[in-house]
Amino acid sequence: MGKKISKSTEDYLEAILMIRQKTGQCRSIDVAYHLNVSKPSVSVAMANLEKAGFITREQNHDLKLTRAGLWRARRVLERHHFLTELLVHLGVPRDKAEEDACVMEHDVSQSTYDHMRAWYDERMAQNPRSEA
Repeated sequence: MGKKISKSTEDYLEAILMIRQKTGQCRSIDVAYHLNVSKPSVSVAMANLEKAGFITREQNHDLKLTRAGLWRARRVLERHHFLTELLVHLGVPRDKAEEDACVMEHDVSQSTYDHMRAWYDERMAQNPRSEA
């Protein structure tokens, strides 16, 4: 499950998870709106995600994450949330923190991420009301 996949693939998986969490279902058009990309681009991406075993497409056009797709989507979304909060704690305005976290979530190595997470968790355990 740990094989490196493209930023675009991670973005699509994360979008599907976020949309499903919000509405309970997800269609290609929802992904296109969420990511501000064309419907044809989403169609190609969904075919690739299905071929890679990350999603299934139901007859009602509902996109569902497979076990592997859900694992990857959760990983990216968790990184996104954590990195956003870390940046906000460092004083970065939330909108910029969200934007930067979206870039960072794909490029930071697992080892570096684990160290950042451990440092942050340790600081918050020592002083939960601090700004880290």
